[in-house]
Amino acid sequence: MIFQYIEPVFRPPAEANSLIIQVTNGCSWNRCTYCEMYTQKQKKFSTRKEIDILNEIEVISHHKDSSAIKRIFLADGDAMVLSTEKLLKILEAIKEKIPSVNRVGSYCLPRNIKNKSDREMLELKDAGLGIAYVGAESGDDTVLKKIDKCETFKSTLEGLQKLQRANIKRSVMLLNGMGGKTLSMQHAVNSAKLVNESQPELLATLVVSFPNGEDRLKKQFPEFEMLNVWELIREMKTFLEHTELQRTIFRSNHASNYIELRGTLGKSKDALLKQIDDVLANQNEMDLKPEWLRGL
Repeated sequence: MIFQYIEPVFRPPAEANSLIIQVTNGCSWNRCTYCEMYTQKQKKFSTRKEIDILNEIEVISHHKDSSAIKRIFLADGDAMVLSTEKLLKILEAIKEKIPSVNRVGSYCLPRNIKNKSDREMLELKDAGLGIAYVGAESGDDTVLKKIDKCETFKSTLEGLQKLQRANIKRSVMLLNGMGGKTLSMQHAVNSAKLVNESQPELLATLVVSFPNGEDRLKKQFPEFEMLNVWELIREMKTFLEHTELQRTIFRSNHASNYIELRGTLGKSKDALLKQIDDVLANQNEMDLKPEWLRGL
């Protein structure tokens, strides 16, 4: 199957084996000053015509390998910006035409589910939307304002709770180091508070990075100073210390992370903290992922 994607195309690591269907192009907000996905590439946001998406699903359904498709990811940055009516038509077409699919996922900005009712969210779940990836980045309102995230602690929490009420699995992403040196601790503590109050099913942390430089970020966050590796790890320790999670699958194994952490919070909390303490006690770069493996 060959699709004419409008590049760049991004998807979560967990969707590596999923078929990607673009229902929008770019990100509906596209102003976060830390983000180098769509903003730096200057990919203009647009929604695809419903008929084009449905025709694409029809073509997929006739492919000889269509029965092997188990998961579909609706790209780009936030399919949830679409109306519930349009999303339902897409999801129902997938269910009818490609019955082998057992889960459909999407990135999700909480601001774009604010106007969707609980009933609408349940309809989307029943139609096949199984997981929403929420880039919360931080639970601290000062940090969120400085990075022009378009969300607050309250709006993110409300979005996560609405997804939970619909029984849509939530994968929350946080950015280690997003508060810089000045806001590091409140970023860690309030991010822990956010996940404590929302209890997401999945949680991941990535290290913030700026392959193209920090100029965009510093226009709004001029005091930002990147943490060094040991400060990043100490911030992670503070975050984990403040978590009170029950059954959240936790992963900190993205290419950007200096040390790999994985477990289920809270039963793995003590073991993860010990792993961090051992790394901090030794401060041996041999315990860290080498920079050539962190190439972003």
